[in-house]
Amino acid sequence: MISAPWFQRHRESKVLKAFVDGATAAATGAISGAVVVPGMWPVRDPVTAAVGLLSLGLCWRFRLPEPAVVLGAGVLGLVVWPLMGG
Repeated sequence: MISAPWFQRHRESKVLKAFVDGATAAATGAISGAVVVPGMWPVRDPVTAAVGLLSLGLCWRFRLPEPAVVLGAGVLGLVVWPLMGG
């Protein structure tokens, strides 16, 4: 790593630590805004909300891989959509 000596020299720098803290807060805010706001648009009915909450619960509780949960939610949507008059 070419930059490793530079990081070792400035490891205790208060200015650098403050910069990293600020950059972390900014990145967290930007990611939250990019995920939460658009994530609310497609929730238009209770079934969509239920599928979303079920997916979140499966990911959280059973540590299922996200692609499997997305695939399962898609299949569930294809099954439920015609029943809802779609």
